Amino acid sequence: MDFALVLAIAVSVTGLIWLLDLVWRKIIRNFFVVKSDGGIKKGYWVVEYARAFFPVLLIVFALRSFVVEPFRIPSGSMLPTLQIGDFILVNKFKYGIRLPIVDEKILEVGTPEHGDVMVFKYPQDRAVNFIKRVVGLPGDTVTYVGKKLYVNGNEVAQDVTGTYIIETNAARRNETTRLNESFRSGETHSILIDENRWASNMEFTVPEGHFFVMGDNRDYSNDSRFWGFVPEENLIGKAFFIWFSWDSTGGNGVNWSRIAAAIE
Repeated sequence: MDFALVLAIAVSVTGLIWLLDLVWRKIIRNFFVVKSDGGIKKGYWVVEYARAFFPVLLIVFALRSFVVEPFRIPSGSMLPTLQIGDFILVNKFKYGIRLPIVDEKILEVGTPEHGDVMVFKYPQDRAVNFIKRVVGLPGDTVTYVGKKLYVNGNEVAQDVTGTYIIETNAARRNETTRLNESFRSGETHSILIDENRWASNMEFTVPEGHFFVMGDNRDYSNDSRFWGFVPEENLIGKAFFIWFSWDSTGGNGVNWSRIAAAIE
């Protein structure tokens, strides 16, 4: 179900009822008085609810469409940056203002940069939202050799910081190498490499109007290496904040340490 469409319909219906009541209040009130076996029964509560909910729904719709939108992380492809059960906020304004529902850009604001954690519509099924890190911009040559990343021939800096255990379930634990990766001086993020998994050497040239993305959990991510580039029209926004986290893997409930954390 497209929540944006449902929200738009709710705003339209409540807004229409509110407008009709404003313009033709006496007629509307008479219309909502219905006869029943018990006599006269007031049905005007429909209008009252519409008037109460319309401004709330309108504000939510505007914020969700043009400012920020919440998402939930369903998989471990962005470990350790994002964990399964994280609830995040995405900046919808960062990559341009788009009309809701039709996704037509009406105002150019900015474009993705190397290292951005980006939410987008999956190119093979636009009904599905994906989240990955931007590693290639239009015109870039992205090379992945020996599990090292190169952009336009320049190696992206990586430093080993230790190990990281991925707990997929109670019976399975994968030990991975944790590294700090940096596209820009002074800005780092963590990635994971599983030395026991084989990876192909690849090279891609990113076409104009497209982006190349990869998950931080490099050996357990379904990303541009396998299904291609992300078209500019599929962009949703930049993930920037974890507002809630539920430990759905370990079954420990609220993950308090991750709440109110910035996304690097």
